[in-house]
Amino acid sequence: MNKVYVFGHRNPDTDSVTSAIALSYLKNELGVTAEPRVLGEINKETKFVLDYFNMDIPKYLNDVKLQMKDLNYHKNLFVHKHTSLEDTYSYMLENNITGVPVVGDENKFEGLITIKNIAKGLISGDFTRLNTSYDNILKTLHAEGVLKYDDEIMGNLLIASYRSTTFMSNIYLKKDDILIVGDRHSIIEKAVESGVRLLIIVGNGEIKEKHIEIAKTNKVNIIRTPYDTFRTSRLIGLTNYISTLITGERPYTFDQNDYYDDFLVKSSKLKHNNYPIISAKDVCKGLIRVTEITEKNKKQVILVDHNEESQSVVGLEEAEILEIVDHHKLGTIATNHPINFRNMSVGSTNTIVYYLYKENGIKIPDNIAGVMLSGILSDTLALTSPTTTEKDREVVRLLSKQIDIDYEQYSLKMFKAGTSLEGKTKLEIINEDIKSFDVEDVSFAVSQVFTLNFEEILNEKEEYLSIIEKMKNDKGHRLVLLVVTDIIKNGSYIFYTEKEKELLEDAYHIKDLYQGYYMNGFVSRKKQIVPAIMEVIH
Repeated sequence: MNKVYVFGHRNPDTDSVTSAIALSYLKNELGVTAEPRVLGEINKETKFVLDYFNMDIPKYLNDVKLQMKDLNYHKNLFVHKHTSLEDTYSYMLENNITGVPVVGDENKFEGLITIKNIAKGLISGDFTRLNTSYDNILKTLHAEGVLKYDDEIMGNLLIASYRSTTFMSNIYLKKDDILIVGDRHSIIEKAVESGVRLLIIVGNGEIKEKHIEIAKTNKVNIIRTPYDTFRTSRLIGLTNYISTLITGERPYTFDQNDYYDDFLVKSSKLKHNNYPIISAKDVCKGLIRVTEITEKNKKQVILVDHNEESQSVVGLEEAEILEIVDHHKLGTIATNHPINFRNMSVGSTNTIVYYLYKENGIKIPDNIAGVMLSGILSDTLALTSPTTTEKDREVVRLLSKQIDIDYEQYSLKMFKAGTSLEGKTKLEIINEDIKSFDVEDVSFAVSQVFTLNFEEILNEKEEYLSIIEKMKNDKGHRLVLLVVTDIIKNGSYIFYTEKEKELLEDAYHIKDLYQGYYMNGFVSRKKQIVPAIMEVIH
């Protein structure tokens, strides 16, 4: 079963991370292999929550683009370098391929052999040398083993085609010779006395016992085949290791983690059909043929706490979206087929996930209940945000009761941990929770920072203003708004790119706006801050 990735938006906050964790657990209980992921570094608040309830931080997901490993290529299709030419050719015919990767020990990639390579080797190769194994020769010649002392057989190939007297007087046999001979006992005797590497007796010829004894003394390998001399001489070359045809030039390969779109670009330039697929450690995984690419196993994903493509993972258009669980307005994501889309007007994605547990009759473990509670408290500012609904309050009551926790006291601890700016650069503070929005052809971005000490930002406001001005120009936004929310006061201070002062005055009905203006009761980006801008921006 394919693994399903469950994740929130690119700037993960507590609600998005914890809802991904909670929904993944539910899916696994329902028989779906799901895994929570994050699209960026988690913030201090979320880390506090996960540590508090002894939960692991989800792994980082860089993208969901199609990779070579997602294609239905010929997996585990290769031959070992000691496979014979004959067996390699038969293997290629059986699999209807024109090329095959060659591997060594532990499937380490060594080269690519094509039918063209085999044909060239049989036509213009070296027919005087043999580099193979005893077993390869047995199999190709349908032979029987008479004596075996060596697994590997390497040597010069000779055929006793002369008269026995001519052969005896003119041919000097050496230790690395491989002799093909019939039942010419005088030549056989000379061969075993000379200690040749291998003696191949054709036509199931008789071997005298005394010759076998001499062969044993000199450790001569002997094979007997039913084939005649002509057929044996034609087939013996096919026993060679396929590695003998590998040249020094390495063929073009693709890593299993390479992107499919990169493969299309490169393969179109190379004009080949066969490409070995390897791992990072050069282990061969199989073969891909350009002409056979049809099915693609897209990565399967479930989105939580967002449904805007600009806020989601890189390569989302190449993935298969199975489900979306969100509490925001409908966004820009489109699918090619119907999916499960659970969208509710509540203050937190975790509130929706809670109802999914109840609808499916799945018990919520205490640690999952704890992170779900944290997600709701975070997104609703401990139930004080205007986005808070009665459903959120009811779920908080039930989860708090289950794990026996005072949610108000716990919220203060969580917010205190999360609002600390210590150790962060100003750019990191702005980017920690920033979202971009599109209205027709115009885009804008809103960064929201939660703090218990607004003065810390106010004292360095010029540096923050410089950063959002640069961000506006670099990203091509009409407006970048920095919203600093004071959790205790239940309001927000705003900083903005200077040329858009009038736009914001119009949006929020303010007469004399200035940098750091305090907006009492404004704490919800989703319900208060962004909609007002969308009404006036164009």
